[in-house]
Parts: sequence; structure tokens; C-alpha cells
Amino acid sequence: MNERCATKRGRPAKPLPNPSFITEAVIQFLKIFMPETLAKRIVSIVLIAVGIPNPNITERTGLSDRTIWTLKKAIKNGNIGDLFVVRHRSGRPGKAKGFEHEITLELEKSNYHTRQQVADMIFEKFGIKMSVSAVGKLLKKTASGD
Repeated sequence: MNERCATKRGRPAKPLPNPSFITEAVIQFLKIFMPETLAKRIVSIVLIAVGIPNPNITERTGLSDRTIWTLKKAIKNGNIGDLFVVRHRSGRPGKAKGFEHEITLELEKSNYHTRQQVADMIFEKFGIKMSVSAVGKLLKKTASGD
């Protein structure tokens, strides 16, 4: 094949008017096989490798700018294996972790009208001092059946 024909083959691709729908579709597809955070991370790594600027990656994937910088730093240092680990950092464990079932049974037996009354009962029976908002979270959790 001569050079003249090779240069005329095909024309350069037109840029897509809105490429973010492709990243959204890829993330939706990957969510079938893995957690959403990992899917977003993989798409971000590909976008970083292509050379897309950080603000565009943040806009397209929904990850924070700090996360993008962390990904770039890990890629630069060669720590790519750590990028595919999803850690669940749920924070401090709840005060009533081992007593939730007993508290639920006590709530079913007695008649409490306010969260403050429930908090007082928990302190009297189990020795755990809980705030009214923590009692509300506990009640919501036990009401949902978790």
C-alpha cells in the first residue's frame, strides 16, 4: 500500500458533545460486578491514564478532587494493587451494640412515649448513657429490622 492512500484513510473522530454519559454507562455496567466506589475508581484510573484534567474526572465520576489526587499519587508510585481494595470505615461502634436485642424486648414489654424515657430506661437497666439522638437512631434501626 502506498503512503498516499494510507494518509487518506479515515478521518479524525469528532469529539463527543457530552462524553460524561459514556462514563456513567460504564460505571453502571461495572456496578453489576463490583461496589460502586470501586467502579468509579476504575473509571477514574482510566481517565487519569488518558490525561483528562482532575476537575473533569471529578465531574464525570462523582469522586472528590482529593480522591483523584490520591489515585494519581498511587499510580505514580506504582501502588496500583491498593487501589482495588474497598475499605468500610464505619467509625466508632455503637454503645448498645451487644444490647440491641434486649433493648428491643424491653421496648415491646413496656410503654415509652418519648426518646428521653427510652434513654433513661437504657441507663437504668443496662448502665449505658445515650443521648436522645442516639436513642432515635437506635429506634430507627430496630424499627427497620436490621
